[in-house]
Amino acid sequence: MNVMGKVIVVTGAGSGMGRALTLALLKKGARVAAVDLNETTLKETAALAGQGDKVSLHVVNVSDRKAVEALPDAVIAAHGAVDGIINNAGIIQPFVRLNDLPYEAIERVMNVNLYGVVYMTKAFLPHLLKRPAAHIVNVSSMGGFFPVPGQTLYGASKAGVKLLTEGLYSELLDTNVRVTVVFPGAIATGIAANSGVTIQSAAAGESSQSFPTTSAEDAADIIIRGMERDQFQVYVGNDAKMMNLFYRLSPRRATRFMYGRMKALLPG
Repeated sequence: MNVMGKVIVVTGAGSGMGRALTLALLKKGARVAAVDLNETTLKETAALAGQGDKVSLHVVNVSDRKAVEALPDAVIAAHGAVDGIINNAGIIQPFVRLNDLPYEAIERVMNVNLYGVVYMTKAFLPHLLKRPAAHIVNVSSMGGFFPVPGQTLYGASKAGVKLLTEGLYSELLDTNVRVTVVFPGAIATGIAANSGVTIQSAAAGESSQSFPTTSAEDAADIIIRGMERDQFQVYVGNDAKMMNLFYRLSPRRATRFMYGRMKALLPG
C-alpha cells in the first residue's frame, strides 16, 4: 500500500522508532495519527514534524482497552478515515532472570507488548476492512524468534506478536487488508529509559559493541518500504537477519551464543 495520501496510526510515536516512523510517513505524504502515553514527547514529535493538521496527537495507553476502543473515532474525526496502523509501542523488562522478575513487571510487559497490539488491531480492523486498501504493521523483535537471557518475558510477548500477526495475515488473505510483521534487531532508541529499566553502563557498553545498532531513521525507512511492498516479514538490521539464519540452522548453539553476549547484563 502506497502511503501517500493515506491516514496511518503510529503507536509509540513520542520517541525512538515511533517518532522516526511518524516523521518519515509525513515526508512521504501520509497523514499520521500519533499515539503515545507521554503527551510531552508527543508534542515534541509534532513540533519536529511541523505539518499542521496532517498530524494529530492522541495521548493513549495502548494497554487500556477502553481507551483504545475510543481511538478509531478520534482518528476518523481528525482525518476523515483510517487506512493503516503501525503497532510500534513496546517496552522491555528489567534485565533479570524469570525467577527474579516480579509479577508486576511481567504483567506490564505483556499488557503493553501483546495486549496493546491485540486491542489496537481489534479496534481498528472493522474500519480497515471498509477501505479500498489498508495495512496492519505489527512490530515484533529479534527477541520474538531468538531467546535473549534476561528478556524472557519480553521475548514471550514479542513471540506472541509474531504468531498473532502471521495468523492475522492468513485470516485476511481474501480481504483488502495486508499484514506485515517486523523483526527489529538492536535499534538506537531510548527503549530502556522509556521502559523504566536501568542498565549498568559498563555492561551496556559491552553489549552494544557485540551488536551494532541500526538508527531509528533507517529502521523507519525499512519498515515503511516493507509496508509499501506488502511484505509478509521485515527484518531490520543485519543482526536480526543473521540471528534468524543462525537460529534456524542450530537453535542450541545460537542460544548459547546469545547467552555469552548478554550475560554481563544479568545480575549475579
